[in-house]
Amino acid sequence: MVYKIEPAAEPPVTLTSPYDLLTGYLDFYRETVLRKLEGMSDAELRNSRIPTGWSPLGLFKHLACVELRWMQWGFKGEHIEEPWAEFKNRSGPWHVEPGETFADVKEFFQEQCARSRAIVAAARLEDQAASLGGKVPADEDRPTLIWILFHLLQEYARHVGHLDIARELADGAVGE
Repeated sequence: MVYKIEPAAEPPVTLTSPYDLLTGYLDFYRETVLRKLEGMSDAELRNSRIPTGWSPLGLFKHLACVELRWMQWGFKGEHIEEPWAEFKNRSGPWHVEPGETFADVKEFFQEQCARSRAIVAAARLEDQAASLGGKVPADEDRPTLIWILFHLLQEYARHVGHLDIARELADGAVGE
């Protein structure tokens, strides 16, 4: 049985502000991720149907960690204890602890998104990342906030496509 997931509303087609366009589409994709995962059973959230072994719940945790890494650790230069928390080892698939639930990951995701929104609201698009997690020396070029937001946008767009496939394989649900 195939059923349709109702799409969220995209930002208005009349937007001309790069800030409003980027932040609007990031929120659109954040909401889309949540809609794609809602209603999946715990087994399907943890199950992988592809050779690389990632699960929808693992991908969800990855997106939360991406928000944390790029905005808090990279852009703001904050100390983050485990910026790569979605990996047991960096060459393996995304990892979710057996005791972590969808509700746990959703809360973590929403916290990271809220923190990202606050960071963006307090900055200018041309501001440069503070440290990029300590990987870029202070005298080297660091990405601007607009570059980081665009990078996050493409990360979400790509992974929403992955979730489209994972959800259809799991229970037949399709939609935007």
